[in-house]
Amino acid sequence: MRKVILSAVVLLSMTAFLVIDRQQDANAQQGNASPKIGMMAPDIALESPDGKVIKLSSLKGKMVLIDFWASWCGPCRMENPNVVKAYNAYKNTKFKNAKGFTVYSVSLDTNKDRWLQGIEKDQLSWEYHVSDLQGWKTPIIQEYGVYGIPMSFLIDGEGMIVGKNLRGPALEAKLAEFVK
Repeated sequence: MRKVILSAVVLLSMTAFLVIDRQQDANAQQGNASPKIGMMAPDIALESPDGKVIKLSSLKGKMVLIDFWASWCGPCRMENPNVVKAYNAYKNTKFKNAKGFTVYSVSLDTNKDRWLQGIEKDQLSWEYHVSDLQGWKTPIIQEYGVYGIPMSFLIDGEGMIVGKNLRGPALEAKLAEFVK
């Protein structure tokens, strides 16, 4: 019986990886390939909740986590405490080529009130929250190859992608690698 259960688990795991691989291949064929580590992060210019356009490039000189999320996304909301913890631990840190750490939160919400409630409830205290409230129709997800959320990219002070989809303690561990 254990062998049957183990075989089923292995088969399901392999199937999940194949589905993800096929989705990534489909994204690449459609020009939606996710930027890779070592590449410069494409610029983003979206509005904050108060209507001010905030460009990702305006954060040059800081370590930045580009965090694609939404208030309706359970896994995103479960990951938010880890992001908050990393932000609080590293926001004033001096890195090899950056001073400070911040988060550039890109919301895939379509409802502004729910987006704002998610920010408040999860205590996302950084100032860089952006969205065009188009959900999955926002053009930026194609440029970043976002096919599921949460999805994140860590960029250094020069805008180079140095990490991708860092969850839980992996985000803090990666940030620690760049501390001066």
